[in-house]
Amino acid sequence: MEEKWVLGRRGEDFTIDYLRSKGFLIAERNWRYWHYEVDIIAVKRGVLHIVEVKTRQASDNFMEQATLAVNHTKREGLLRAANVYIARTHIAGEVQFDLAAVEVHLDGTLEMHYVENIMG
Repeated sequence: MEEKWVLGRRGEDFTIDYLRSKGFLIAERNWRYWHYEVDIIAVKRGVLHIVEVKTRQASDNFMEQATLAVNHTKREGLLRAANVYIARTHIAGEVQFDLAAVEVHLDGTLEMHYVENIMG
């Protein structure tokens, strides 16, 4: 089994490749404010996407694990960090919070489950 940070980095790399293939412009990666971190900040068609990446080993309850990891505290932190990012960059327009759940299969292949508007 890979170390947690290596697994997370692979998931973020995979997510960035996925987003770029879908026409997203990657604005930031691992953007930090105080003790909050946003994995990926991307833009597509004028919408700012705050993307939380959760990378997990494949299992029967994979999506449940990934979704539960974005709990109330994590959502609050993402919202605070996004507000600071917007204030600092003076970006105007719609903001959307998305979840990129990356599943790592036993053979090492990765699979993306992209959930838009998780705060919606």
